[in-house]
Amino acid sequence: MTASPESTTRRPTYWETVAQLAAAQKGRAAGAPAYSVFVNRPAGRLLAAAAHRAGLSPNRVTAISAACSAAGILVLALVPPSVWSGVLVAFLLALGYAFDSADGQVARLRGGGSAAGEWLDHVVDCAKISLLHIAVLVAAARFFDVPTAWLLVPLAFLALENVAFFTIILNDSLKQIRGVPLRRPGQFRPLRSVVLLAVDYGVVCLSFVLLGWTDAFVVVYTLLCAALAGHTALALPKWFNDMRRLG
Repeated sequence: MTASPESTTRRPTYWETVAQLAAAQKGRAAGAPAYSVFVNRPAGRLLAAAAHRAGLSPNRVTAISAACSAAGILVLALVPPSVWSGVLVAFLLALGYAFDSADGQVARLRGGGSAAGEWLDHVVDCAKISLLHIAVLVAAARFFDVPTAWLLVPLAFLALENVAFFTIILNDSLKQIRGVPLRRPGQFRPLRSVVLLAVDYGVVCLSFVLLGWTDAFVVVYTLLCAALAGHTALALPKWFNDMRRLG
């Protein structure tokens, strides 16, 4: 008696699912920072494989990402800074970032994402970026021994992150409307990726490990803000010229 195709179908193992995700991974953008490429994306792949095997939809994975980020932000704003709270904040934010990578990978395993899923992903990203720096402002006002003028730093960081995030999303949208590929083979530059670590959201997440040493955290956070300001000042004219070439 010949077995039916259904009876011989074998469910892929966890590691086979991970390998499937790696094979279907989208290309690396030229400006992708090293943490996002070499740490966050592989971590998201492991989480995506587990989520897919558990039957979670991409939107549920996005919700988990939002919950992890929100928990980290609440600890930052409400709990006096210490070594353990800093580690907890960094872990929750980094975990939320990894799940943020996982939702798109789950969507690819299921045959592609939806407009609603992409919309939800971007809204969550925008919210966590804004609320994170607001939480730094709240924590600094409540717990840090810093000059009042320093409170302008998280406000500047908030503005810069939102401008950069919105511009990148807008760039991609305008390119897609005109049929321009977002990534071309051979674009990725490892050295540039390492240099851009200073403006990587993952590095911002890890900086909260220093929260128990407030003075060190303030210095590192300020330097990360300054790096983003410099990068944004250089990138905006380049992005504007890219849009002009689109016609």
